[in-house]
Amino acid sequence: MKLLTIGFLILVTMCRQINADNHSGTNNKITLNLDGASEVSLKGFIAPIEYTQYNFHVNWDELANLRVAEPEKQYPASIFHAFLPEGAVSVGDVWQVKEEGALELLKQLNPNPSLDLEINVGDSYGLWACLRAYNDKFADIVFRIHAEFVLNDGRFTPSQFKGHLIVDQISEKVASFRMYVPEGVLNFDVGRNSLGAIDVGFCPQMELWTETQNFLQDTEFAESITQEEAERKLILRFYKSQRINWVSLEEALEMAPAQQKPVHVISIDGPLKDESC
Repeated sequence: MKLLTIGFLILVTMCRQINADNHSGTNNKITLNLDGASEVSLKGFIAPIEYTQYNFHVNWDELANLRVAEPEKQYPASIFHAFLPEGAVSVGDVWQVKEEGALELLKQLNPNPSLDLEINVGDSYGLWACLRAYNDKFADIVFRIHAEFVLNDGRFTPSQFKGHLIVDQISEKVASFRMYVPEGVLNFDVGRNSLGAIDVGFCPQMELWTETQNFLQDTEFAESITQEEAERKLILRFYKSQRINWVSLEEALEMAPAQQKPVHVISIDGPLKDESC
């Protein structure tokens, strides 16, 4: 049983701000394209929900029976143009994913996706992509999307949808695609209108994918950044709080006397960097 944990974050006053740098340090650019006449088959899956704090997944039939709308679907490659940049880009560059294409894919999971989050603190809306790596053959695009599903009696909001689009630059086809809700102690929240209540929980699998996965594991790229660096660039597009140089309690207690600054202690009951609560 997954338990809700309380996080303690320590902030030293006037801490250093981290700039949301959108550049990779290289001027080499590539242009990405897809043959719109080709097709891509995606498999979809939603596993039964394993846990909710207040047992919504047991007492609410709509949530207990939440399953993928279409287990398999064929798409024209033009749908995936939504994940491509408008012009030439360098490794580390970030751009917005087009809403229409992303919504069409999300409908395979649930027929009523929405990009307008019901609970939105002002900076969590968005769809962003980043060029992580490329060589003469492949280009690896990392993306992050915030969306929710409108249910008959409420809404279901995953922590995030993250994933990869790998483009075969020679054939201009989708070599691989995966969009999924990452695992975590809690990876969604859900609101039930009839009760006027919110719950949080864990779903072990919610994703769309092509059968071709992980074939780039040992690939050498001409230019690249790490997965962590790409995800960092994306998260800075969503949350201003991630620009703060958060430190541990131990570090704060050492820094405060040396800098003669007070320590501010913040107690929260959910994460600051996704939409799960």
